[in-house]
Amino acid sequence: MPDTIKNDNVENSSESNTDNVEFNRLFWHSRRGMLELDVILIPFLKEAYRDLPDEDKARYETLLECEDPDLFSWFMRNGQPENPDIARIVKIIIAHVRPDYA
Repeated sequence: MPDTIKNDNVENSSESNTDNVEFNRLFWHSRRGMLELDVILIPFLKEAYRDLPDEDKARYETLLECEDPDLFSWFMRNGQPENPDIARIVKIIIAHVRPDYA
């Protein structure tokens, strides 16, 4: 029985390590070339990302593939993404960082 507990802990530790590696990867991809985007994306990642459903986590990863000028425009509400999945995650991020503007 102790071996089973030990194996579960190793498995949980491995999952935790994988989660940390993935989170760190997202952290570095969330750091952009514009400070204005960093102050939006980094707090969102740290405070809200882990609580998102898997579908929205995938949307966030897709969002990170977008160009900085597009992200800036969307977050400043000067435009809206054509892709409905991107539009959804932009709305979620805006609601998190600026609930008074959601």
